[in-house]
Parts: sequence; C-alpha cells; structure tokens
Amino acid sequence: MSSPLNDTICAVATPPGEGGVGIIRISGEKAVDVAASLVALKSGVFLASAASHTLHQADLFDRTDARSRTPVDEALVVVMRGPRSYTGEDVVELQCHGSSLILQTVCAALIRAGARLADPGEFTKRAFLNGRLDLAQAEAVLDTIRAKTAGSLRIAQEQLRGALSKDIASVREPLIRLLAHVEAGIDFVEEDISFIPITELAAGLHQAHDMVLRLLAHSREGRILREGVTAAIVGRPNVGKSSLLNALLRMDRAIVTPIPGTTRDVLEEVLNVRGVPVRLRDTAGLRDSIDPVEQEGVRRSQAAIEQADLLLIVVDASAPLCSDDRRLLDEFLGKTDKKRLVILNKTDLPCRLDDPIAAPDERSAVVRLSAKTGEGLDELRDQIRALFIHPDFEVRETALITHLRHQAALQRTLDALTAGLASVAVSAAGELIAMDLRMAIDGLGEITGVISTDDILDRIFKDFCIGK
Repeated sequence: MSSPLNDTICAVATPPGEGGVGIIRISGEKAVDVAASLVALKSGVFLASAASHTLHQADLFDRTDARSRTPVDEALVVVMRGPRSYTGEDVVELQCHGSSLILQTVCAALIRAGARLADPGEFTKRAFLNGRLDLAQAEAVLDTIRAKTAGSLRIAQEQLRGALSKDIASVREPLIRLLAHVEAGIDFVEEDISFIPITELAAGLHQAHDMVLRLLAHSREGRILREGVTAAIVGRPNVGKSSLLNALLRMDRAIVTPIPGTTRDVLEEVLNVRGVPVRLRDTAGLRDSIDPVEQEGVRRSQAAIEQADLLLIVVDASAPLCSDDRRLLDEFLGKTDKKRLVILNKTDLPCRLDDPIAAPDERSAVVRLSAKTGEGLDELRDQIRALFIHPDFEVRETALITHLRHQAALQRTLDALTAGLASVAVSAAGELIAMDLRMAIDGLGEITGVISTDDILDRIFKDFCIGK
C-alpha cells in the first residue's frame, strides 16, 4: 500500500469470470486522458469534453501503436469529475461486456496509456485520504461487500452512512472542549483563574465514560454478526452428523450412507442461522482406526475442532451410549473455552439412551431433534443464536461496534477516562488530567481516522479486493 497516490490507477471492479457486464474503473489526475486513448464516443464528442455523471455510448479500441486501431468492444462510459466521485479524483468507468478477455485487453491498453494496476483497496484508500469517507466508513465498504446476512448488511450500511462516526464525534468533540479549558488553566496558572469548575469537568468526563460504555456494551455481538462463528459437527461415526449438515443446509451436500466412516474429510458451508453467519464444518467420525485415510480424516477433524467457536456434539438417541460416546462427551463438554450444544439425534426412533445428558454450564445446552424429519431444527437454530447473541442486543441507542480495532480503541479511551475521573477526584495537577483527556481523544480519533498511521491503513486496506 506504499504506491504513489498521485498515479492514475485502473482495475476491473467486477468479480472474475464471465458475466453480462464487466466494469473497469480508472481514477487519478490523468484518468480522462488515459481513458481517451481507447474510447471513441459514438456521439463524436471528445471524452475530455463529455458531460460528467452521464452515460455515453462508445467503442473501445486497442491501439498497440500509432497506426493500429483494433476494435475491442462496445461499452457505456461515464466520466465523474472530482471531487464529485467515489475517490474524490477524476474517475472514468467503462462498462464493457463481461468477458475476461475483453477486460484484460482493456486493462492492458490502459496500462500502456499511462495508468498502473491499482493495489487492493486503493480506490477506497484514496476516498479516505481525499476526505470522501472517514476510516470507519471505509471499513464499512468492505463489510458491505462481505455481508452474509441481512443483519450484517444493515449494520454495515449504518456505518457506511456515518452512524458510528457520529457517535464517536458526539463523545470526542466535548472532550476536546474540556481539554481546551484544562490546558488554558495550565497556561494561566499564575493568574489563579478557573476556566472550568471541577464539577463541570467531572460531569463531562462521566458523560463521555457512560457513552463509551454504551458503545462497548454489545461489541461482542457486533463482531459476531460481522465475522460470524465457526461450528464443528462432531461425534462418533454414523450418529447422523452429515445428515444434520444436509438438514440445516436444506440440500444434499454431504454423502450419507449406513456405512460408518463415510465422511473422510472436513466439509464446510456457510449458512444464516437466525441472522448469525455460521461457518458449519462436518467432520469425520472420531474413533480409533487402522485405515490411514480415516486416520487423516480424524486428524483434520481434530484441527477443525480446535478452530471452532461452537461444538455441535451429535449423539444417536436411538442407541445406548457406547464407550466412544462417553469419551467424546467427557472430552468436549469439558472444553470450557468453547460453546457446546449436545444434539440428541434420531428422535424419530424410540429413545434408547441409558443415561441422561445434561448441559454442564451456561455455555452449553442440549437439543433433541431428528435430522431425518426436521423436527427440532428450529430449536437448534434458536439455541445457536442464544449462545452468542444477547436477547436485548437490538435495543440500543448507539451504533454497533463490529471491529476488534474499534473495540480496542474504545477500551483504551475508557481506561483513559477512568484515569481522568480518578485524577479529578483527588484534585490532581492539570497536566495529569490533560494527559488522560488527550489519550481518550486519540483513542476515539483512531476509529474514524482523525489520527492514523501507515501501519493502521495498511492493515485495513490489505483485505480489500482489487478494484475497490
């Protein structure tokens, strides 16, 4: 992300593969001149004179030298003059047919004309640097693209429209005013002038402290709704793990047979469970085996279990518990660092469990269901959501925190405000109170990018796709 920001950049902005339309985006000081090297508007008007924010029909030509003029495609072209563009610079978008060959040919022609291929996230990075978006809004662009549920999309859109930024500003701006008063008192300490009463200073710090607490209150749920959770379906062979995966997906994704050990690898699918994105992994049956292929499947299953946030421990309720069942229940129910759901499957058959199975703590639950008939699947979905999402998280007066970076910055802000309140309580020197205020203000500024470093920017934009 250290490429010169005064270059003219280009990139394909639509996903790889074939499609009806493929879009190439060009941004920079020479965007119009670069695009004009291969664009001929059907109206006869030069591209440099074309009306901004208006679609123009055009032919695209590949000019490999001064004499050649090879037709490439017909396209719609739109010029967006800065600063009224996504990046704040002059932007040209070429809407071609969605052939990968056409898009590659056009990009190559643009590069020969003086553009360079954009880095991942460089368009959005320029939008941030040019003041079109703040840093929280820039992150919301990627969250919008990656949203897996209606809830995560709604949250991303709220942040893209500035909901979080407004909440941060509503805390930060009063703190800046408090700091100005405290620093004025330091500068004129010999005049014995009180620029702000101690009660007003304490009240301002308390108000900021309470607002930051409200922002942090549902940060765990916010991150879950954005990032999702990983769930591993585990159990001995032939208890119905693959049938459960198929039932939740409502499709035959995994092969199901009466033969134990059919699943040899970890199958993974993403689904929406009551608004929570869940990466569901069906693992091989866990048992001792001399088959090297099955041993490798068990090894991969163990790795998936270690990476999981939630264990779905499947037990065949139509058969007495065997030694493998008891060993797995003892092992997995003891994993206190993970959420666990014991699933008593095959309830469409007579129950033959000889021992009751109970949830050992609030991080676990027991669900009875039949993967064959679907009975109990709704309760399973409810329980998955209940383990990760607090029932009243929707009732909030502030934006939802969805990024670990935001959460860490807010925690630093909260710590600084707590220290500031302690300093005020003991009538500490103004310099100490000012230091706490500056740390709180800086923590808030990191979220929206008022205070940023190249390291922070690189971490944020490296995950973007090229063309955005």
